[in-house]
Amino acid sequence: MAVLTVLLTGSVPLTSTFADTSGVSTDMSDPKAPYAVPTLTMTAIFHTSSAFYLYSQYTQTGQTGFALGVTGFGALGAMGLWCLLFASSGGRISRKTGADKRTSGWPFVNAEADKKKVGRKRV
Repeated sequence: MAVLTVLLTGSVPLTSTFADTSGVSTDMSDPKAPYAVPTLTMTAIFHTSSAFYLYSQYTQTGQTGFALGVTGFGALGAMGLWCLLFASSGGRISRKTGADKRTSGWPFVNAEADKKKVGRKRV
């Protein structure tokens, strides 16, 4: 499974030339890694479900090996989820401010920006 994950995400080039060294992106139009996001999704689901299974085994038996497995698989599942949420697209960066336009106030509130807007008039 590890070999398939590495190959399908495009981390290892499948050509013998090194002409293009721009790296691998998770953009859907990138021909180098068309299966990067689906492969990342499936491996994140696998690691998360394995962590839950090992946790259930740990609660029944109390063996340390299951706790170590929960830690390892949980970390890999969390890293996969993080990459799916935050690294799977380039975002829409504003030319004026340099901030990502897709952001919202949930779950983190920008209290400083709200303080600046108090004195402004609404149109």
